[in-house]
Amino acid sequence: MDGLTINEAARTTGWSPRMLRYVERAGLVTAERSAGGYRLYGPTQLQRLRTLKELLDGIDIALSDVAFASRMATDPQLRESVQSWLAAQPRRPEHVSAEDWLRFEQEKHERLLCASGRYNNDLEDV
Repeated sequence: MDGLTINEAARTTGWSPRMLRYVERAGLVTAERSAGGYRLYGPTQLQRLRTLKELLDGIDIALSDVAFASRMATDPQLRESVQSWLAAQPRRPEHVSAEDWLRFEQEKHERLLCASGRYNNDLEDV
């Protein structure tokens, strides 16, 4: 056998098999496959898992943060959209008066929440 099974890799690395599958789905580590389709983790994958854990622990970020950073590095449209949003300055729509801007934005958010089915009319201000 040219690698460790997912359970052996989990024991070796301290990641659970479930997390190893998640790391693979996130595109951060790709395990080779045996002829039978089982994941096999070789030295390359084990090193990536070790250094990923060091990265997460070293700068206190989440695995999802690294997965998103990976997507940003490989998806030009995503990168451009996020960079444009970060650079954009909030502007009041011309047809909305300064006094009505807060209400206007609040109503837009309520409509979006209603459309997504996540708005509860019984919510109270905290």
